[in-house]
Amino acid sequence: MNFLNFKNLKPCFFLFVLPLLFLACEPDDDIRKEAEPIRLKVGMEKRVAQDNEFAWDLFRQVLDNTKEANTFISPLSVSIALGMTWNGADGKTRSEMESTLKMSGISEKEINEYYQIMQNSLVKIDPSTKLNIANSIWYKDGFPIYQSFLDVNKEYFNAEVSALDFSDPKSLDKINDWCSKKTNGLIKNPLDRIPADAIMYLINAIYFKGIWSSEFNSKDTSEKDFVTSGGKTNKVDMMRQEQTFNYYEDDQAQYLDMPYGNKAFSMTVILPKQENTIESYLKDFDADEWNAITESLSPREVQVYFPKFKVQSKLELKDVLAIMGMPSAFDGEANFSRMSENDLLISRIIHSTYCDVNEKGTEAAAVTIIEMKEMALPENPVFYANRPFIFVIREKSTGVILFMGKMGEVEKY
Repeated sequence: MNFLNFKNLKPCFFLFVLPLLFLACEPDDDIRKEAEPIRLKVGMEKRVAQDNEFAWDLFRQVLDNTKEANTFISPLSVSIALGMTWNGADGKTRSEMESTLKMSGISEKEINEYYQIMQNSLVKIDPSTKLNIANSIWYKDGFPIYQSFLDVNKEYFNAEVSALDFSDPKSLDKINDWCSKKTNGLIKNPLDRIPADAIMYLINAIYFKGIWSSEFNSKDTSEKDFVTSGGKTNKVDMMRQEQTFNYYEDDQAQYLDMPYGNKAFSMTVILPKQENTIESYLKDFDADEWNAITESLSPREVQVYFPKFKVQSKLELKDVLAIMGMPSAFDGEANFSRMSENDLLISRIIHSTYCDVNEKGTEAAAVTIIEMKEMALPENPVFYANRPFIFVIREKSTGVILFMGKMGEVEKY
């Protein structure tokens, strides 16, 4: 019998084999061990509820203001980007942003800490799910931006800060390359141009890739009918599986919760009953209704038919957010005096998203770009009397009118 001669083995052999032996001893169940809850600071669950309330308000307003059949947004991405911008707002603009983002009863430090904790914790809670959250601030080189504004966003949002020559065409490529890199190439060119009056871009990017805890078997996917909101019937690839999921049903809709990985993340699907449209279902829907639904979900064996799909959206959110309660951020009343000594306003909010749902899981990404520009000084008025006019001759101290006239026709003098 031949025995392994350990004396002749090189040390590097042990460096390679021993870790494998320990890995072999670890149970596979550890990979799918259910996630431990994210631990928030006392009272911070209130801010989560506020963020969710903002999410549903934003979703309803987006649906009301778009004619697209498919819409996909990331409320968290918008909230984070606006959170960075809010750190530079003051006065009426700041209070309107707080109202829109539902920031009530919480201090400035607690709000920033909430964003910090969520961004640091979400990316770590499920090792089997890829999640990246990144922030950046790009400003026009030489433009006066308060260091205190940049520092607070570096500290709480881990924002990358860069000064760029916005007149250089390569600056557009740099910003778009950053967005593409942070979304794993899913969102390549969210910024179409850098206008001459652009001063700053505050950007959030989120990338998510989750594998279903219970994957669909591709062999069970077949072609089925899907009736569109317009009443048209399309052929789609319909996935199928029968499994225990958290489920709930009421007289308005069915609710299905399909988890990813270690169940830290899940996709909750709301399927309005046939007599209800999405619009009629959401008419009186709010965060309280959402909380009631999630609390009512319970394990049940469910036969699931769910379509494979991809959806991409690119939305301009300025008008939507103005309707939601922060109009002064976009007009001459804007007050971002904690951002710069110069008068700034938000000129555009560009929200780009991508989502791919298939048998394996879900890959999704979002980029929110907030474009700041300097408030334009009033242009010198032009008085061009090339049409009929009235003229009055008066004494200024008393105001008495001496002469009045109308010139409806002027001939060469």
